[in-house]
Amino acid sequence: MGFLDSILGRTRPKQANLDALFLVPSAAVTLQTSLGLAPTGDGSVCYRAAAGAGFGQTQDDILELLRQAADAPEVEVSADGFGFTWLQVHRDPSETSGLCTDLHAVNTGLEAEGFGPALLCSLIPFADATGRRVGLVYLYKQGTFYAFAPAPGGGQRRDNLLEIQVRDALAAELPVEPELSRWLAIWGAPGL
Repeated sequence: MGFLDSILGRTRPKQANLDALFLVPSAAVTLQTSLGLAPTGDGSVCYRAAAGAGFGQTQDDILELLRQAADAPEVEVSADGFGFTWLQVHRDPSETSGLCTDLHAVNTGLEAEGFGPALLCSLIPFADATGRRVGLVYLYKQGTFYAFAPAPGGGQRRDNLLEIQVRDALAAELPVEPELSRWLAIWGAPGL
């Protein structure tokens, strides 16, 4: 940041550290041993799709890149009721490293083509034997993670206790979002 920027109070937004996604496989081991939560094998990247052929071509290129890999995952694209697009990746639950590599490729592919500002988050869901589900959410613009756990039984209620338990279990392993106001509810997210 320059001298004039500091005098005028301008700040630069924090840059995403997409390599933080590669910390998730070890965090998955911690979640499994401490809370009984195992990866589901699903993951997704949420973004606001831009109009125009350039964005469509970029999205198609990313899908083709994922589908042409030797160990290609299942990939699909869907839209939610809020106007966001979810690019979903499905792998065997034991392949958390491969899943994180896929999500990293989607994020960096969009970022490299100038669509980084359209990225919202990446999501990696976990579940336990009782059916409780929690998503580990990577906020692209903050470079941090938080937990989102819909309460069992449907409706738009959160399991705040589980979210805090996940935060406490992973605080030493992942950059956790300190501002609880940024722990956004992502109702209807794929995999949750």
